[in-house]
Amino acid sequence: MPYLSVIIPAYNEEKRIAVTLDAVYRYLSAQPFTWELLVVLDGPTDNTLGVVQSFAEDKEHIRWIDRRENRGKGFSMREGMLAAHGQIRLLTDADNSTDIAHFDQMKPLFEQGCDVVIASRDHKDVPGARQTVPQPALKRFLGNAGNVIIQLLVVPGIWDTRCGFKAFSAPAAEQVFAVARMDGWSIDDEALALARRHQYQIKAIAADWIDAEGTHVTKLDYVKNIWEAVKIRWNLLTGVYDQQAVPVKRDA
Repeated sequence: MPYLSVIIPAYNEEKRIAVTLDAVYRYLSAQPFTWELLVVLDGPTDNTLGVVQSFAEDKEHIRWIDRRENRGKGFSMREGMLAAHGQIRLLTDADNSTDIAHFDQMKPLFEQGCDVVIASRDHKDVPGARQTVPQPALKRFLGNAGNVIIQLLVVPGIWDTRCGFKAFSAPAAEQVFAVARMDGWSIDDEALALARRHQYQIKAIAADWIDAEGTHVTKLDYVKNIWEAVKIRWNLLTGVYDQQAVPVKRDA
């Protein structure tokens, strides 16, 4: 079992993922611990698979799930976290908006007994958090307004639930993502809500975040996320998460 699994969900990322894979691979290759890199392909219609295959051709510890059907980032995160083998399982975005070196801040927190460590772009979560290259003003406004509602319904006290850089211990990952149900962007809120429900300790580190070009998030997604927060709240209140979710692929 490797110490760290890095999971990258990827849709149509042929233009961006090579840079991310190179940065992650160089970081991991310099570490004293064992690791694996897992890419979850979410039914891309471009050459994302070809880029991943080409990058991995002469390298070890890289594997991928080649799912031909597009199911959404949430489904891909669930699939990847359950197929990973690491003692710690780190999710990061294909656009490299949060540099992999942020794991240096996470590792000591896991060594102190934390179960879940997230990166936050909001200084209200942790001093020093920032958006070095910020989102456009409208997206920041929609995100902040939506987060107030998400806090009220799902995860009070966490101002940035959506930064894509999150790590879970293996037990936390397997318990949370085995019952999570959101296939879209709201998986971030759902996963943190479930981690709290199971009384896992959650800590935040300060992200130095860059808004990369080519995002797949639309303005409509912000509205959809509020509705999904209502669904998550309902699921929490009605015992839906006490039932087994629809299984996802557990190997690559």
